[in-house]
Amino acid sequence: MAQKILIVDDEESIVTLLKYNIEQAGYDTEVAYDGKSALEKASNTNFDLIVLDVMLPEMDGMEVCKSLRQLKVETPILMLTAKDDEFDKVLGLELGADDYLTKPFSPREVVARIKAILRRIVREPVEKDNTHIQIADLSIYPEQYEATIKGDPLTFTPKEFELLLYLAQNIGRVMSRDQLLSAVWNYDFAGDTRIVDVHVSHLREKIEPETKKPVYIKTIRGLGYKMEEPK
Repeated sequence: MAQKILIVDDEESIVTLLKYNIEQAGYDTEVAYDGKSALEKASNTNFDLIVLDVMLPEMDGMEVCKSLRQLKVETPILMLTAKDDEFDKVLGLELGADDYLTKPFSPREVVARIKAILRRIVREPVEKDNTHIQIADLSIYPEQYEATIKGDPLTFTPKEFELLLYLAQNIGRVMSRDQLLSAVWNYDFAGDTRIVDVHVSHLREKIEPETKKPVYIKTIRGLGYKMEEPK
């Protein structure tokens, strides 16, 4: 069964262009032209990815993204914007978007981004005992994109999980923000180190007993971050 993508934009010409190219790439599509319709569809239908414009009538894309994450809908979101502004990028990612593309863009670039995001989250069922990383009470299952604390399941966006996994795979090593940007965000965000800080903050909210006194992800002042085994 083909993966299903929701396309959200208030410009019919852009929707038509994206729909044609995304379907040509082998995906099924559904469309919405305003934020409220997008929120309703995305919260009631299991999509594999959402292409979401920022500037929308009824409810803007940022609010749609925020509302979906509050509803625990973790569908990957590729945001589209006419603004080339670092604040917008960071805000979108703070609200739970997985990637960002600035207009004007080529349809091929959109399809490439979609494939890259979906490639990162596609996985086959794997027995949890077969492969996992154990750090104190934190269990990470790379093949399933899942993690637990004391057996309780955690919920991550794909990008949050990739960052957690990369830090865990390099436990005990100090990783600079630039290293993390290169490894986890391998395009489009060069130099936007605040994006790393935002995602580390999200991870701490989910895995740390006390976010202000982290025991798993330590800040190494002036250098970056390090995953440690809690003492």
